[in-house]
Amino acid sequence: MSDDSYDFVVVSNRLPVDHVVHDDGTAGWTQSPGGLVTALEPIMRSTDGAWVGWAGKPDLDDAPFDSDGIRVVPVPLSTDDVQYYYEGFSNDTLWPLYHDVIAPPSYHRLWWEHYSSVNRRFADAAAAIAAPNATVWVQDYQLQLVPKMLRQQRPDLTIGFFNHIPFPPYGIYSQLPWRTQIIEGVLGADVIGFQRTADAGNFARAVRRLLPYSTRGTTILVPDGDGSREVVARPFPISIDAEAFEELARRPEVQARAAQIRSDLGDPQTVMLGVDRLDYTKGIGHRLKAFGELLADGAVSVGDVVLVQVASPSRERVETYRQLRDEVELTVGRINGDFSTISHQAISYLHHSFPREEMAALFLAADVMLVTALRDGMNLVAKEYVAARFDEDGVLVLSEFAGASDELKTALLINPHDIGGLKQAIVQAVRMPRNERRRRMRTMRKRVSDNDVLHWSATFLAALREARARG
Repeated sequence: MSDDSYDFVVVSNRLPVDHVVHDDGTAGWTQSPGGLVTALEPIMRSTDGAWVGWAGKPDLDDAPFDSDGIRVVPVPLSTDDVQYYYEGFSNDTLWPLYHDVIAPPSYHRLWWEHYSSVNRRFADAAAAIAAPNATVWVQDYQLQLVPKMLRQQRPDLTIGFFNHIPFPPYGIYSQLPWRTQIIEGVLGADVIGFQRTADAGNFARAVRRLLPYSTRGTTILVPDGDGSREVVARPFPISIDAEAFEELARRPEVQARAAQIRSDLGDPQTVMLGVDRLDYTKGIGHRLKAFGELLADGAVSVGDVVLVQVASPSRERVETYRQLRDEVELTVGRINGDFSTISHQAISYLHHSFPREEMAALFLAADVMLVTALRDGMNLVAKEYVAARFDEDGVLVLSEFAGASDELKTALLINPHDIGGLKQAIVQAVRMPRNERRRRMRTMRKRVSDNDVLHWSATFLAALREARARG
C-alpha cells in the first residue's frame, strides 16, 4: 500500500473532527464526540484508515492530514453547496420525505443538481485514496449517489452503505422526482444497512416497483456486465458505546451534579426529561400537549412533577425549523404561565446543547425519560438513558415509531399521536413501583450492553467481508 492509499475508507457528510478557530485567531481541529466516530475509530487505526468528509463550514479547502491515527480527507463545499445540497436537498427534500412527510418536502431541480455534483466530489475523493480492493463504507442519506459513482470508477472496491434515518414506504417515496436515480445510486453498494426490518423491506419494495431486478429475501440481484451482482439489504440497528456512557455516569462528580440538578429544580418527587434536537420529527409538541393536559386535569401537579425539556438548536436557517422553535417556545410559555408557581416551574426549557457529562447527569436526575418521536431511525438518546442508569432505576416512555422500540421492548411503548394514551403512559411511569422499574430497566440495559456500537460496526463489516468473498 502506498502512502496515499488506504485499505479502509469511510465516506461521511461530516468529518470525525470539527474545524475551530481559537481565541488567538489560529485555526485547528478538535475531535467530534459522535457515536459513529467511536464505532469506527478502532478499525480505522488498525487498518490505517482514511475518512472523507466535509469540515462543517463553507469555503474551507484544507489539505488531507493525520488526526489521532486516522487520515482525514476534507471535501470542500461552497456557500451555494451548503445552501442547495445540504440545507436544501438533504434537509428540506430527503429528510422530511424519509420521515413520512411530517413536514412537506420541497422539490427543486437546482437542489438536485448540487446534490449530484457534491456526491460526485465525495466519490472522486474516495476513489482517489482507496487502495486496490479496498473496503469503502458510505454513510447516510446525504450521499446516496456515491456507491454507484464509486463502483463505476473502481469496480475492484467492496462498498457498504448505511442509512441512518428511516426509509419510507413506496407510496411516500414515489413522490421524489429523482426516485429511480437514488435507488440506482444506493444499489452501487454490496451491502446496504438500515435501522429496522421495515426500512429494508420498504427499500426492497421500491426496487421492485422502479427497476426490473429480482429480489429474494434480503438479496437483490443487480445486473453487472454479462451477469448479476448480489446486493444484501438488511437491518443493522445502530447503538452507542454503552460501557463508556455508564463509566461516565458512575463518576462521582457526575452523580453529584445529578443531585444538584434535582435540588435546583426544587426537589420534586418526579423529574421528567426530554432531550431532542429541535426537529419536527421528535414529537416535542405532542409531549408538551400531553403534559399540559395532565396539569389541567390535576393528574400531576407543579411542585411534585417537573418537565425538563432540552431542545438543542438544529438547522436554524431552514424556515420549517424556525417556525417549529416559535411554536414550541410559545407552548412552553403558555403552560408555564398557566401552571407555574412563584417557587416552581412546570417546564424547565433549555434551547442549547450540553456536554456529555451534563447529559449523563440529567439522565441520572430524571425519573422518567420521554422519547415521543413521530418518526426516528433509531433514537440513541433512549439508549443513552438506559446505559446511564447503572442504578437500574428510571422509566423510559418510548415511541413505537423510533427504531429503538424494536429492541427496548420493556419500555412503556406509546403512539405519540394518541395524546390520551401518552397521558396514561406518563401517569403509569410516575406511579410505577420500584420493583417494576428495576425489572424493566435491567432487561433494557442487557440489550443495550450486548448490542453496543462496536457490535453494530463489527456486524456490518462482517457482512462486507462475506460480500467480498462472494465476489
